Amino acid sequence: MTDLAFLDATAQAELVRNGDATPAELVDAAIGRIEAVNPELNAVIHPLFDRAHAAIDAGLPDGPFRGVPVLVKDWDGMLAGAPFHGGNKLLKEIRFKAPSTAFLFQKLEAAGFVIVGKTNTPEFGFQPTTESEAYGPAHNPWDTTRSPGGSSGGSAASVAAGLVPVAHAGDGGGSIRIPASACGLFGLKPTRGRISLGPDDSEAWANMVVRHAVTRSVRDSAKVLDVLQGAMPGDYSSAVAPTGPYSAEVGADPGKLRIGLHTRAPRDIAAVDPVCAAAAEETARRLEALGHTVVEAAPAALDEADLIDAFFVVLAAEATAGLELLATIAGRPVTEADVEPLTWAYAELGKTLTAAQHVTAVQALHSWSRRTMSWWFDDGFDLLLTPTMAEPPPILGDLAYDPEQPGREGARATPFACFTLPFNVTGQPAMSVPLTWSDSGLPIGSQLVAMTGREDLLIRVASQLETAHPWADKVPPVHA
Repeated sequence: MTDLAFLDATAQAELVRNGDATPAELVDAAIGRIEAVNPELNAVIHPLFDRAHAAIDAGLPDGPFRGVPVLVKDWDGMLAGAPFHGGNKLLKEIRFKAPSTAFLFQKLEAAGFVIVGKTNTPEFGFQPTTESEAYGPAHNPWDTTRSPGGSSGGSAASVAAGLVPVAHAGDGGGSIRIPASACGLFGLKPTRGRISLGPDDSEAWANMVVRHAVTRSVRDSAKVLDVLQGAMPGDYSSAVAPTGPYSAEVGADPGKLRIGLHTRAPRDIAAVDPVCAAAAEETARRLEALGHTVVEAAPAALDEADLIDAFFVVLAAEATAGLELLATIAGRPVTEADVEPLTWAYAELGKTLTAAQHVTAVQALHSWSRRTMSWWFDDGFDLLLTPTMAEPPPILGDLAYDPEQPGREGARATPFACFTLPFNVTGQPAMSVPLTWSDSGLPIGSQLVAMTGREDLLIRVASQLETAHPWADKVPPVHA
C-alpha cells in the first residue's frame, strides 16, 4: 500500500473510494505512526484506538472523508465518553469525561472521519504554547527543544510529523494560526459564526473563539470547512452562508488584489524579529509576482489602546467563570493549587471586575472592530498581510511561570499573539501560510486577513501560493 504518512486527507479518502485501501488500514497505519513517533513529541495525550476500531466495526458513514484518521484537541469541544481535561490537573486527577459531543465532532464523524485520539493543549487555551503542568510540553517536530505553538500545539505537531493528515483546532487569539506557523502548516481561522460552537457553548471569550482545523494542504482545509460550516439550532451567531462549496475555490482565480503589508506590531507592543518581518516581505514579493498589488498600509485602529485593555477584561471574566464551572464539575471549591498560576491570576483579576466593566469592555471591542474593518471598505483593500508571529517558535520553558517575576508568562506571550488576536476581535477570517523557513530550519508563517465572510478569497489566494511555491515536500526532522 502507498506510504500514507504525508498523503493529505483528500488523497487518503480517494484510496478508500477507489478500493486501494480500507478504513481499517488507514486507521491502523495512523495508530502505528502515533505509537512510533508520539513518545518524542507528546502531542497525543489521549489515544482513542479502541473507539476508532469500534467506529469502523459499526460501519462508517459514506461521507467525503470515509475512513480517514483524525485527531481532535483536548479543548474547544467535548467528545462524549472521552477524557476532557483542557490541560488542567484537577480535571485529570478526577478523570473527567465529556458528557456530550460537540456539533463539530458530530460533523467530522458524519463525514466519515475516524477519531483516533485527543491532542495536548495548554491549560484552558490561555497560552500560545503547549506546556501544561498536567501533561507536560508538546514538542515541535522541526526542533524538539521548541514549542509547536498553542493552544492547538498538539494538533499541529501531529499533522506536521505525519501522524494524521488533519487535526481539529480552535482559535481565541491565534490558536489555529500560531501553531500552523510554528509547525509549517496551513491554518485558516474562519469567520465568526461559520462553525457552530454548540451545543455546549453559545459563544466563548465574548464570541472571539472560532474552530476549524490545521492541515498540510489548502484543499483539505477547504473540504473540511465544507463539512463543518453551517448554523446549528440555538447558535448565538452565524455567518452568512457561502455561495458555493469552499472546495470549489481551490484553484479558482482570485483576480488582481490590492493588499496592505504591515510588519510592525500593533502599538509596537512587541519587537518583530527580522526573520518574521522578512518572511512577510518575501510573501509580499511572491504575491506581486502573481499579479497582485502590495503596498505598505494597515488599519490605523491597530495602534489604538482600546483593544488590549478591553480584551484582558474579557479574558479575566472568562477565567473567573471557568473556575466556577470547574468547581461545579469537581464538586468542591477550586483552590490555587488546582490550576496554573496564570489561570489563577486571571481569575482573581476577574473577581475584581464589575458586570458594568465587562459590558463596557465588550462594547469597546465592538466599536474598535468597526473602526478596524472600515479599512477594507473605505480604503479599498482586499487583504492585509502581516507576519503570523513576531518571533520564531519559542524555546520550551521560555513562557513558563517564574515566581520571581509574577505575570511574566502572560506578558511573554505578547509577541506570539499580537498579529493574530485583533482578528479574533473583529471576527474576520484569517490564515497562516507556510511559505518561509529560517536559516536554522524553523517554519515562519505569514498571515493574510480578508473581510468578514471572505474565506473564499483566502482559499483562492492560498491555493495560488501553494501552487507557485509548494510546501508539501518539506518534512520535519521528527516524522513518521
